[in-house]
Amino acid sequence: MSRPFITFALSLIIACTGFAADAPKLPDIKPDVVEKIKAALPEKAFATPKQARKVLVYSKTLGFRHGSIGIGANSMHLLGEKTGAFTIVHSEDPASFDADNLKQFDAILMLNTTGDCLKPKNGKLTDEEAATFEQRKKNFQAFVAGGKGLAGVHSASDTFYAWREYGDMIGAWFMSHPWGKAPLKVDSPNHPLTGMFDASKGFDIQDEIYMFGPKTAGNYQPYSREKLRILLSIDASKMDVKGGAREDKDYGISWIREYEKGRVFYCALGHSDQMYYHPVVLKHYLAGLQYALGDLEADATPSAKVKDAK
Repeated sequence: MSRPFITFALSLIIACTGFAADAPKLPDIKPDVVEKIKAALPEKAFATPKQARKVLVYSKTLGFRHGSIGIGANSMHLLGEKTGAFTIVHSEDPASFDADNLKQFDAILMLNTTGDCLKPKNGKLTDEEAATFEQRKKNFQAFVAGGKGLAGVHSASDTFYAWREYGDMIGAWFMSHPWGKAPLKVDSPNHPLTGMFDASKGFDIQDEIYMFGPKTAGNYQPYSREKLRILLSIDASKMDVKGGAREDKDYGISWIREYEKGRVFYCALGHSDQMYYHPVVLKHYLAGLQYALGDLEADATPSAKVKDAK
């Protein structure tokens, strides 16, 4: 068979199937779930990308593994594809954090990661592997600090408890999940990342609701309105939160922050499958990712300073 014929045949297959050579390798999910995601996708991006954007979607787990990871990865791919805001590469390979590989990306999305997820599956390291593990952490931190983006979904805050710099980047460490549903309020109304919510009414959400206590790993908890611009939080005026660990009843759900020259977005929603085909939540993810990518301008002044300025 001649090379021209092979080339023609491959071109015909691509044209007929829509397959592209650079399409991300994604977990298989049921066709009806794909249709649910597609039906929930926003029509367009919130901001025109300043350039073609590429996101590393990383979902390796060294702890609890969420069953929604496959759906989440597909949802992020379709979200970027539909809106033109970004393309993704989905990976669970720690080598993704090698410096040369990270250069191709504009942001990292930690999708329901858990534990020290740059280690091998058994969590054990030889001396050589330990050095590589530490270097990849440095590469990760330098990536964000140098001006790129970090986004985290749900158990991204159940990750790297012994690495204080990661806690500061992502903004909090998970303590427990005492609630399965909660009324939420919009802490930052008239903000580019909350315009999809009705700030006057708030809204109810059913998911695994995280609690970020006053103290977590190593007696240190990075969650603080002195550092974070809180976007959404539990509305304690509409819900009994006496099972919570905070005297101030301050339970953030999503936020942004500046980390040196970089930008961070985190949302605690994302335990259950339906969060990845919830139309309003998908818009919130999109806005957060576009902020992290540097395409959607948004005020990240910490909430405590905004309150003090009023």
